[in-house]
Parts: sequence; C-alpha cells; structure tokens
Amino acid sequence: MLLCRVTAVSQTLARWGRRSRQGGGLLLHRALSFSSGRCHGVSSGEASSSQGLYRDTVLLPRTEFPMKLTGQKLLDRELEIQKDCGFADLYSWQRERKAKKEFCLHDGPPYANGDPHVGHALNKILKDIRNRFEVLRGRQVHYVPGWDCHGLPIELKALGELGTGGLSPLQIRQKARAFAEGAIARQKAAFQRWGVMADWDQCYYTYDGAYEAAQLKVFQEMHGKGLIYQDYKPVFWSPSSRTALAEAELEYNPEHVSRAIYATFPLITLPPKIASEAGSQLEGGICKHPTVPAKEVPLLPANHVTMAKGTGLVHTAPAHGMEDYSVASQFKLPVECMVDEDGKFTELAGPELQNLSAMSEGTDKVISMLKECGALLKEEQCVHSYPYDWRTKQPVVIRPSKQWFINTASLKDKATEALQKVRVLPESARSSLLAMLDRRTYWCISRQRSWGVPIPVFYHRETGEALINKHTVSHIADVFKEKGSDCWWELPIESLLPAEVLKKSKAGTVTDYVRGEDVLDIWFDSGASWAAVLKEEIDGDSEEPESRLSWLPAPLRKPLATESDSRADAYVEGKDQLGGWFQSSLLTSVAVRNKAPYKSLVVHGFAVSEKGEKMSKSLGNVVDPDEVISGGKDASAPAYGADALRWWVAESNVFSEVQIGPTALNSARDSINKLRNTLKFLLGNLQGFDPRVQAVDPKEMHYIDQYMLHLLREYSIKVTDAYSEFDAGRAVRVLQSFITRDLSSFYFSIIKDRLYCEPEDSLGRRSCQTALEEILDGVTRSIAPVLPHLAEEVYLHAPGHDEGETLFKSGWIKSSSVWRRPGLEEAVEGACAIRDSFLSSIPGKNAAQYDLTIAIEPGLLFELMESLQEEPTSTSSQLAELMMVARVNLTSELPRDLPPDAILSHGTFLINLEGGVIREDSPYDIAAVPTSAARCPRCRRYTAESADCLCPRCQAVVSQAQ
Repeated sequence: MLLCRVTAVSQTLARWGRRSRQGGGLLLHRALSFSSGRCHGVSSGEASSSQGLYRDTVLLPRTEFPMKLTGQKLLDRELEIQKDCGFADLYSWQRERKAKKEFCLHDGPPYANGDPHVGHALNKILKDIRNRFEVLRGRQVHYVPGWDCHGLPIELKALGELGTGGLSPLQIRQKARAFAEGAIARQKAAFQRWGVMADWDQCYYTYDGAYEAAQLKVFQEMHGKGLIYQDYKPVFWSPSSRTALAEAELEYNPEHVSRAIYATFPLITLPPKIASEAGSQLEGGICKHPTVPAKEVPLLPANHVTMAKGTGLVHTAPAHGMEDYSVASQFKLPVECMVDEDGKFTELAGPELQNLSAMSEGTDKVISMLKECGALLKEEQCVHSYPYDWRTKQPVVIRPSKQWFINTASLKDKATEALQKVRVLPESARSSLLAMLDRRTYWCISRQRSWGVPIPVFYHRETGEALINKHTVSHIADVFKEKGSDCWWELPIESLLPAEVLKKSKAGTVTDYVRGEDVLDIWFDSGASWAAVLKEEIDGDSEEPESRLSWLPAPLRKPLATESDSRADAYVEGKDQLGGWFQSSLLTSVAVRNKAPYKSLVVHGFAVSEKGEKMSKSLGNVVDPDEVISGGKDASAPAYGADALRWWVAESNVFSEVQIGPTALNSARDSINKLRNTLKFLLGNLQGFDPRVQAVDPKEMHYIDQYMLHLLREYSIKVTDAYSEFDAGRAVRVLQSFITRDLSSFYFSIIKDRLYCEPEDSLGRRSCQTALEEILDGVTRSIAPVLPHLAEEVYLHAPGHDEGETLFKSGWIKSSSVWRRPGLEEAVEGACAIRDSFLSSIPGKNAAQYDLTIAIEPGLLFELMESLQEEPTSTSSQLAELMMVARVNLTSELPRDLPPDAILSHGTFLINLEGGVIREDSPYDIAAVPTSAARCPRCRRYTAESADCLCPRCQAVVSQAQ
C-alpha cells in the first residue's frame, strides 16, 4: 500500500490539498539563512568577483530607481509624481468609470478656524488610505470633503479685539466668512499636499446656501414631527460668549474648585423617606429666606436628594439646575432667573448682590451676608468636575432662557436601536457612545450669535408667539438655496414671509411679525450633513434625488446606487466626536429617516507628543505637519516628505492615542528607505524583462518560484483583509513580515546565483524574473494606499505596462488561484525544514562550502524531495539551490563510509494533506561534509574542479556568449 501511495504522490502532486499543521510537527523558520543580514544589492565580494575577465558576463542588477531620496530632491520628486501621475484628477476619473459597487466615506467637516495640524493629518490620511484602497479594488468611491464654517470661535477670531460692538450682523458675518475662507484655503492646500484624493474644487461648506437649505429641510421635518420645540428652561450658559451651549460643546474640568455652603437658604428639599417619616412635623413647613427680608419658602420632597452626603436638606434654585427645575415644575413654583447673560446677579437677588459675578465676588458677598444674619452653618472648599465652555475654556452657569430644543428623550430608544445595526471600531467605543446618548436629557439648538444659519422663525410683535410651519420653513429654505442665509438680514420681511405663505399659515399680516435673531447650533449644522451630501430620503420631499442634489457638480450628483446604500459605509473621526458629530448625525437621521446615517463608525485617538502629552504651544511640543513634510528652519527638523507622514499614520495604533515626534518620524523614514531598498533590488533584476512576452507559465516555473507566488497570494489575502478592516497598521506589519522574512532573508538570498550567473534567456532565470515581477507588482500595489507617491514612482520604473499608465488606474493585487499549488507548499517547506536542521548544525560557517547528503526513507517526503532533484546527486538542482550548498546527494540512507569530519544531524517533518487523509511524520538524516571542489571565479560557488577554472555551468554560459 505504501509503494502504491508513494507512486500516486509523484503522479498527482498537483492534486494534493493544503497541508495542515494541526497535530504538531516541526515549526519551519524560512527566515534562517546564512546571508540573512546581507544587502539585496551586490556586495563588495560579489562586485569584485565580476571584475576583470568575467565582469561583462555577470547579469548584475541595473535600475535608475534611487535607493534613497532626501531633502529638496525628495520634495521635488513627490510634487512631480502628483503632477505626472494625475493625483488631482484621480477622484473625478474613478467617479466616471463604471463600477458594480460603491464605497461611501462621509467626511466629517473639520472646523474652519485655524491652520492644519497633525490631528487633521491623522484623520484625513486615515480616510485616504481606505479610499485609495477602494479605488484600487475597482469600487466607485464617494468622498466629498467638507468644512464646518459657522460658530463662535470663528466669529471671535474674525473680530479679534474689535468685538461685536457697533457692528451689524451682516458686518460680523462678512468678517467671519472671510476668516473661514482663509482657514479653508490653508487646510485644503495641506490636505492636497498630503496626497489626499478628492475633487478639491467641489467640496461642501456649511455656509453654502444649498447646504443651508438642505439643513432647513431636516429642521422642517423634525419640527413637523414635534421633535423641535421652544421652551423657557435652564440651559448651560457661557457668560464668556453670552450664548447657550449644547452638551457636546462642554468639557469637564475635574479639578474645578467650588465653595460649598451649608446654610438656611431659599427653597429647601429633603429625601422622600425623611419627608414621609416626618408628615406631621414638616408638612406645610415654611422657611424664612436668610438674605431677603419677608420672603418665605416651603419645604418640599425631591427624589434627587439622598442621605449619602451632607444633611439631606439642600437648597433649590429652579432657574439654575435641571433637577431643581423638575421640582419646580412638579409643584408649580415660579422660575425666577437671578443671573443675567454675563453671569452676574440681577436685581431679583437684591441690591447688595446686583451686578456682582455669581461665580466670583458674588459668592463672596453671599457668604458675607449669611454670616451677618447668622445663617451660615459651614463653609468649605471642594474639588469636583465642573462643565466648561470647550471653546473659551471658561466655566459655565446654568440659567433659564427661552431657547429652541430637540426632544432627545423621545429619540433615545430609536437611536439606540439603530446603533445595534452599526459596526463600531473599536467595539469598546460603542458603550461610550451609548452612555453619552443616555445622559443627554435635551439638546438646545439655538444660539445667540450672528454667524450661523438663522432659525427660520417669526415672532408676533405683541404676543411673542412663534410662527413656524412647513410653509414658512420650506419658503425660507428655497430662498437660502438661491441667495444664501445672509438674505435673512438683507431682504425685507415681505420677501421672507410673503402673502401666499401667510395665507397657507392662516396667519395675520406681515407687519404683525418680526424675524427671529437666533442661529442654529453648529452641531445641528454639521449633523445634518448626511442630508446635503448623501442621498436624501426626507419624508414629504417630492423632488427626485437628482434634483435634490443639483447643487453638487455633475460628477458628484449621482445618488448612491440603491435604497440600502443611502447610509454612508463609514464615518471616521476622533473619539471626541462620540458626543459630537457622531451623535448629532445619528439623532437627526433617526428623527427624519428612522435609521443611522452610517453603516460603520471608526473612532480613532488623538495625536499626542512622544511623551504622551496633549500638544500645546505653552509646552512647546506642537508638531507642525508642514514642517514634517518640508523641514524646519534648522537641521534638527529634516524634510521627511508626505509619504513619511502617511506611514506614521498607517503604522500607528490609531484606535488609541497616536504619538508623533522625531523618534516616530525617523522610524517612518527608515522603514520607507528599507522598503525602497527592496524595491530597488526587484527593479534592478527586472531590467530588460517584459512580462507580457517573456513571462514563464506558472506550471513550468521552478518550484521555489511557484512557492513564492503561493506566498504572495497568501500575503495579498492578509493585506486585503487588513485594509478592509480599517487596520492599516496590520497591513504594514504584514508587509514588513513578508519583506523581511519571505523575501530578504529567504528568497532573495537563494536566487542571486540564478539571476546573476544563469544565461539571460534561460528558463530558470526567466522563471525567477516572472516571480520577481509578480512580487514587485503585488508589493507596489499593496503599499499604494499608504505610500501613493512611492508606489507611483516604482510603477514608472516597473516593466509590463504602457507609458503614461498610472498605478491607481490599473487595479489591486492580481493574485491568482493558480498560484495555490497543492503539494507545492509541502515540497518547499519540507526542504526548508531540512535546511534549518543543516544550518543549525554549522553555526557561523558558510553553507556554500559543504556537500550535503540527505537520507530519507521511501515515502511521501522522499517523493517531495525528488520533485526538487530528480537525480541522486547534483550541484544545480532546485534542492541544491534551496540548501545553498555546493552539492546535494539525495538517498534513502546515509553511506557507511562518511569521512570523520562529517557533521551529522536529523529531524522529522510532518506531512498532513487533505484534512488528514494523507498524513505522515517523516524522519530524515543529514550529513554535511566540507566540499573538495574549488570556488568558481565567476559565480563564486564551490563547484569548479580547480581554483583557476570556471565551473561547468559558467563555462557553458561564457562559451555561449562568445
């Protein structure tokens, strides 16, 4: 049975299944090689051997591709690549081509209030890596860059020291728009220099009239469903900016110092349990106000009060706390605001407190007054987490104000349900998003500023009643689309509220109304971007998708392919957007369409210094991406180029904080240079090779070359999976492993003799070049999403394509199922296992100086080795090439007359095929004997009869050349 099975193996090698390593067996280390530390180019010894008589007969690598580019040459080359390879036109080209699938990455708009920074680089490059990967895969990418253009920070920076005094809303808006446009121009130029693919002439801006119109359509739908309402209630108020804030605009200072006061005070609440146990004693109880004479306040129960800390009796200020406000609502108490828009006490607080800041001197005065009347029980400082305005970095107060709100309570369940269908990377971010969503009691969407989208509401002059409905909002949206939102202040009210709209609204005359002065929260601005940039599905909108997107240029106007694709494939932003854009986008989309606007969320960390510190000018640790690329003013800040910046992004663990500094950037530069070295070796050995006419059929290639195509296929699968998971870091690690282990330390070390010394047109050399060309092509395409400049530069030097063709228009890695040859893996890896045993037996010695005898009992492993060396002894077989020795003898048992200096070793190799149907643990013995042959002066192999003559192979090559 064994003989029949072995014979069948030799005849049906191509039908063998892939070997499984389950059940044990030897671990193979292909990376072990005596020349693992050598350069891929020609070493000094190899160069000297080819000098003189045989110099012109050795086929050394030749290429004009530079091993290293630095300084201005690097910068000039990247810009040349961008121009010559059509970086600016790539997005439009791929939008116009036919594609079966579309990939939509919706760009979260960066804020247009300053220069580009490394946080921008991290975000934009991460997105671009995925987009370029999808373009290479043949998908049609939908990616429209945008900018968030409204809001207080832009207004403050635009006005500078001028402030708003004496300026009309239109003057403020004019200056703010000019400032935003300047910031956008600087950021856009940087994004282009980084190689980010987009149609940069067609972006979206939240101050664009058509965008504002789409935003108002969302507002209209939500208002029509009763989700947007006006109310007078406590809100987070920023005295420093004199406007209401949304929770997403807050950051919490955990070291805020407050003064805790224990005193008899206005309204007092106590736990329900205490209240119930004392009905008879406290019911109807009245307290005297300690600082306002003749004022009396009641004792009330409240669920938010506990006995865990303090006395269990707390004062209640209905106008200045949400829980207090709830108590007031329950017992129908008045909500009197004692703090004005500047954070100062009003006259309601009494003449002694009026105009004093509630957060500073006002507190001192209150304590003083309590002491004077004997009402102060205790005073102490406490450190706690307190909300701050994230823009001005100043503490906020809670005060009642008549504002516009979104009823988030009625949306939470739907939003939570919608998130169950969304993939979140990393998954740990989902709980944070849900927790922030759950804590959101309301969303205040009105702001008391000029630079923003006006809330489309009119108020009755006498009653103050708001006039807002689908007719008024729809008309305003149409006007904004045509003229922009400046017209809210420019046009007469008759144009904004025409007679036909008043009639449909069943309202009075236009003179009865005044236009509102508030603008929409910028989180609502950006949160509605799905309606402006993606395919709209707004109820009640009768327009066709094509007309709804008419504000976009023709290449972008095409709506997403199917109904199910109306969600973006991905939103990719920093973790700060869990409570910001991710959430505002979710709430608006769920409110209007009952689904999330995204299929997946990718949440990355922040860019920090090499010490892990937050970057700040005061610490002097800010890294300017422009200086990273172009270099600084002194030699300590070299020019790294755009690809090094992109490599930094790719190799980082973007799901945590991402460190940047000289160490990380130098590492990126060194990694790229090592990669260039490998690519130079590949290009140099493909000089004069045209794969279109000279490639060898895979079935006729040497087994080691076929095996490399097999490894290339596995590599392509791994790197494709990594990019598909937004894990560019894993793609980089897979690349580096393939380069270092499979190519540099293994394959390149083995094939040099065949490449340099075989006849130029020999089957063996062409077989090797065929594998090298496929490897070059696969590696180049696999690095292209991360290093587009380098990839296109390599492609310009690579064989096998027409002049003028660019890599990004030619597709992804072209791996073939033919490359997975059953039995091939076992043959080569079995030989590698034997070679590992041999090399470990001669540590520090040159394997090329040995004759090797391999003894294997008849069986599967012997048949595999025979496929690599048909004759019993050879100096030129594929097995001899793999072993990198002078000669290999393949036999069934070791000879008895081995010389005394023979080095013996042995091992086993597990063959496990077809799921264990064919399984054999095969032992082998090895005898290594120093060769008696001389070194050939041409190929430097120990295969010549004497030191002054060529080996038989080189003799034949030289004679043919003559």
